[in-house]
Amino acid sequence: MFDFITLLDGYKVDHRRQYPAGTEYVYSNFTPRSSRVPGVDKVVFFGLQYFLAAYLQELAHETFFSKQRAAVTRKYQKFLDSYLGPNQIGTQHIADLHDLGYIPLRFQALPEGTRVPLRVPMFTVENTLPEFFWVTNYIETILSNVIWKACTSATTAHRFRSMLTRFAESTGGDLGFLNWQGHDFSFRGMSGPEDAALSGAGHLLSFTGTDTVPAIQLLDKYYTALPGTLVGGSVAATEHSVMCAGGRTDERQTFQRLLELYPTGILSVVSDTWDLWHVLSKILPQLKDQILARQGKLVIRPDSGNPADILCGTNRVTAVTHMLGTAQEKGVIETLWDLFGGTVNDKGYKVLNPRVGAIYGDSIDTERASEILQRLQAKGFASTNVVFGCGSYNYQYVTRDTYGFAMKATWAQVNGEEHMLYKDPVTDDGGKRSAKGRLGVADDAFGTRGLFLVDGLTKKSEQTNSAGNLLQTVWENGRFVGGRQSLDKVRATLAVS
Repeated sequence: MFDFITLLDGYKVDHRRQYPAGTEYVYSNFTPRSSRVPGVDKVVFFGLQYFLAAYLQELAHETFFSKQRAAVTRKYQKFLDSYLGPNQIGTQHIADLHDLGYIPLRFQALPEGTRVPLRVPMFTVENTLPEFFWVTNYIETILSNVIWKACTSATTAHRFRSMLTRFAESTGGDLGFLNWQGHDFSFRGMSGPEDAALSGAGHLLSFTGTDTVPAIQLLDKYYTALPGTLVGGSVAATEHSVMCAGGRTDERQTFQRLLELYPTGILSVVSDTWDLWHVLSKILPQLKDQILARQGKLVIRPDSGNPADILCGTNRVTAVTHMLGTAQEKGVIETLWDLFGGTVNDKGYKVLNPRVGAIYGDSIDTERASEILQRLQAKGFASTNVVFGCGSYNYQYVTRDTYGFAMKATWAQVNGEEHMLYKDPVTDDGGKRSAKGRLGVADDAFGTRGLFLVDGLTKKSEQTNSAGNLLQTVWENGRFVGGRQSLDKVRATLAVS
């Protein structure tokens, strides 16, 4: 659908002629500069490996290098004429790049999965041949477009997982269950399949539960996991059309038929097509023996209303309060406990019978999930009694500015002379002030700084300090250097970051 050579902002087509005469090298970096999310001062780095393989190798070959030189330049000429009027820019530089046969860039990066502090670069990029100095920032638009969302969703997922971990530790929940407690439901709410796949892949760095199948396919292809690694999985589940087709008067029979269809394993049934409270107080008691006899778990899925009230009840009571009332007053978790029972863990919190559970996936984000778990804890329930569906409400209410992502040039070489490049707008509050020179990232392993930026480097000083620089060459002149990172490695890096 798209040609690699024109995946850019239109104003970039003539930047080649705007650089000073004699420009030989341009060096840029990709950095999260700020945070609009309270408490988040580190951003998960993820997605560069996908971009390099999918765009700078596969798409560049398919739509550019594999085409006839004359056809490529003719098409580019036609584009420029229609876009800017009679072409003053030329096509020789495009023909020269085509003749070269690869993208002459070098990427140096931190390991993917690293939680990178604000204002510390995730990676740098520069041209490797002087005649192609213009290529470095020519790709800025598509590079930023592809990567910012993957990093942002990976950060959101990690934040969600950290919150779930705190509640599980506080209430004695099963830590092994956390991989499944956040489940990706976001596909239909994302802006296209690639957006869903990249965001969903970011989710899968912290969880294994997903219904976004393209995310699994992306990771299988571009971050190949080690044999035996679970990339992502799901369970048998219904939707409203299934329940409606069975008819409202026969809803109990629909539940019974589904239980017979799936005699083992986890079965998730959307339960509020008509009356959730009727399902909990009338239908489930009639099917109790069948549910308890299954070798699996029946998961009740409400899908509308106030999530906290649905799960925790409208009557706000504490663990020491004996509760009587309707299913609506008690909420889903308390009602399931009253009907099916369970156990009390070592920390004194209730854990539902393993034959039943609940999932809620409508308009859930970290804050709403935290409120739900606080209210469940107050009622004496372990946090792992509920699974959260993480949809587009969780992953789509963000922009590139959520973490201030930007790719900026900080160094150039013109006629053999090095230039320190930086911006520092007098009208800005300092957020857009850039680093300058060639960059490094160091680790204050025995102090409190963690990862920090080292800027103002020249070529010589960069080489002198190369041993302590965590930015390492990962891709150069159309090829990966040192192999690709596996999903296992990325997850492991995130786990200790």
